[in-house]
Amino acid sequence: MKSILFLSAFSVLTTACQAQQVGGGPNAPFKTEVMGTFSKPWAMTFLPDGKAALITEKRGKLLLWEPGGKSISVSDMPKVAYGGQGGMGDVVLAPDFAVSNAVYLSWVEGGGDKTYGSVVGKAKLVRNTDGSAALSDMKIIWRQSPKVTGQGHYSQRMAFSPDGKYLFIGSGERQKFDPAQNMDMNLGKVLRLFPDGSIPKDNPFFTEGNPVRSQIWSLGHRNILGLAFDDAGLLWNQEMGPQGGDELNLVSPTKNYGYPIVSNGDHYDGRDIPDHKPGDGFEAPKAFWNPVISPAGLAYYNGDLFPDWKGSLFIGGLSSEAVIRVKVNGQSATKADQWQMGNRIREIEQGPDGALWVMEDGDDARLLKLTPR
Repeated sequence: MKSILFLSAFSVLTTACQAQQVGGGPNAPFKTEVMGTFSKPWAMTFLPDGKAALITEKRGKLLLWEPGGKSISVSDMPKVAYGGQGGMGDVVLAPDFAVSNAVYLSWVEGGGDKTYGSVVGKAKLVRNTDGSAALSDMKIIWRQSPKVTGQGHYSQRMAFSPDGKYLFIGSGERQKFDPAQNMDMNLGKVLRLFPDGSIPKDNPFFTEGNPVRSQIWSLGHRNILGLAFDDAGLLWNQEMGPQGGDELNLVSPTKNYGYPIVSNGDHYDGRDIPDHKPGDGFEAPKAFWNPVISPAGLAYYNGDLFPDWKGSLFIGGLSSEAVIRVKVNGQSATKADQWQMGNRIREIEQGPDGALWVMEDGDDARLLKLTPR
């Protein structure tokens, strides 16, 4: 994919400056501190006390990490099918984590005939008096259906609704195109479940005897690598487009986001995909990028440390090696800033003090803390 340099008042850089800076450049409104180094990290989430975080590594690890301290490998992890884009994925806390210590993990498991699919499991995080940590009572509550060949576009991002009643899961179309429009597959969809994995009967496509169709909240998605709710309770996702057409979407029940029938990009083999057009029956993105940014990670910012950023979505960029800010105003979204970071960005989170935490991609990936300059 192509990279793009989106210049703003805050992000004018030179190649020399990029080489000298940890990230962002001298004119960025933040300073950058390296907080740790990890091997192929994929997701992170802070514990409620703000003194520790859980970090997944793609090869199959879950780390309990304390700023300034060491990383503890959590034991009793599930077996992970690592390869291609697959492996350990997202980690989120149960809404009642302070009481239950429950965490949700997504990962890839293998099937027969070299097939694979994502799963979501719920377990209890146990912190022992000797400083070790483990998972207990792991239960798989959701699976991609069907498992298919190939090792791409798992998506496997998760987000709880603000009231904690529902778990939303982003499920990629697994580079198979047509499943995104097939209502008897949960590939290329956003799904809504109860926290125990059961299906709400008021889901828009609920059908007795068809649990896969009943899970579906929205369809026509490609590769969802970020899910986040804003302060108004609206659900946003970002997803990688094909050759061009990376998207930021406002996710609503019953809506069809068009892939692979329409897209603001084209197939990698050069075949045309019609663009989104008014009246085509599909939901167009609120913002899109062409050339692409290769989005990964999505966070809604409502902290006090950067007051000018309140009401913004932040996206990590892989091929663009950038942090991207998008301003949200009700149901509209406007591109605001793009800061070059000098490395692929896999994950982005708001910290408990309002700092922005950015995780690089790959081996020897750095965890960066962004605070006001």
